[in-house]
Amino acid sequence: MHMIKEIKAKHIELFRDQPLLIRAPGRINLIGEHTDYNEGFVLPAAIDKEAVFAIQFNKLSTFRFYAFDLEQYFETEQIKPAPKEFHWANYLLGVLAQFEKQGTQIKGVDCVFGSNIPIGAGLSSSAAIECGFAIGLNEILQTGFSDFKLVQMAQKAEHEYAGVLCGIMDQYASVFGKKNHVIKLDCRSNTHQYFPFGMKNYVIALADTKVKHDLASSAYNQRRIECENGVQFLKNKGHKINALRDVSQELIESYKYKLDPAVYKRCHYIIKENKRVQNACIALEKNDFNKFGILMYDSHNGLKNEYEVSCNELDLLVDLTKNMDYVYGSRMMGGGFGGCTINLIRKGEELRFKDLVTKEYLYETGISPNVYFVKISDGGNILRK
Repeated sequence: MHMIKEIKAKHIELFRDQPLLIRAPGRINLIGEHTDYNEGFVLPAAIDKEAVFAIQFNKLSTFRFYAFDLEQYFETEQIKPAPKEFHWANYLLGVLAQFEKQGTQIKGVDCVFGSNIPIGAGLSSSAAIECGFAIGLNEILQTGFSDFKLVQMAQKAEHEYAGVLCGIMDQYASVFGKKNHVIKLDCRSNTHQYFPFGMKNYVIALADTKVKHDLASSAYNQRRIECENGVQFLKNKGHKINALRDVSQELIESYKYKLDPAVYKRCHYIIKENKRVQNACIALEKNDFNKFGILMYDSHNGLKNEYEVSCNELDLLVDLTKNMDYVYGSRMMGGGFGGCTINLIRKGEELRFKDLVTKEYLYETGISPNVYFVKISDGGNILRK
């Protein structure tokens, strides 16, 4: 609430107008990693770390943005990529460009925004910025675009203005999040189901390694290629499939010694991870968090040994939890080679978890990790004028 008041006050100070207020959250992904670009399933949720916007028309045919956290002001008359020192403005300009592509006439907009989403921890702060701004524009312009259309436009903004070819999960979770529910997102049909994630006895903790290894982007691209190679190999063998989503574990195992070993491991992981997402949803329906936690550990083992996108720091954080009887599950979250782990722990054990993880990780690496506790929240919405 304090951040909302500050951002509204800053907008009035800078632009002398009463703004529309919007919030849009960051996201976590409970399970289902690297399955999105294989037309599989993911299980994200919106969280109570969010970006807040104050937005209104101006009469100047100028776009005026203020990044509250950076204390940076940017102004332009053209919707084109911003200079490097104002890279953050591209998230907003990219969204404006998508509205223009839909035939919407936009003369001038003022926006102040800020965020309490930790940067670099893999919580999709960029998606929150894109989605919140898109929700705000949709309201003040009265364009009437559907929530899914806004998700697609926000994703395109990231592709075209931020230069990141992300999947749709981050923006989808930021818009479609539902309090105390996770989203089972089908990345083929872009449809979803909600599953209750009762937080009465449980807490979600994120442990940030504070490292990002150089392998991250090149390895990501390589994994995509290896998965595509596996699909093409099976197609050449006469199997009618479109993606690894269509491949059974039995089928891939039947070609274990004919496929390139790395390609086999990548495909095997994706097929099993899709199954883990589905089993995780069954566990939630039964309120079986012990089973859910086991699936999280299994997911990490697959990411480490088969998909090979983990790193020593992530493995250390996961391994530390195995001696904590109040931790149900732990795994790396995100693309890999750094970022954070997501942990399901017993409520009331937050301080013990944070102290032990911080102490042991610092001792082993010389780095003091950041530990965050998050709640599952609703997706983006308009607050008030």
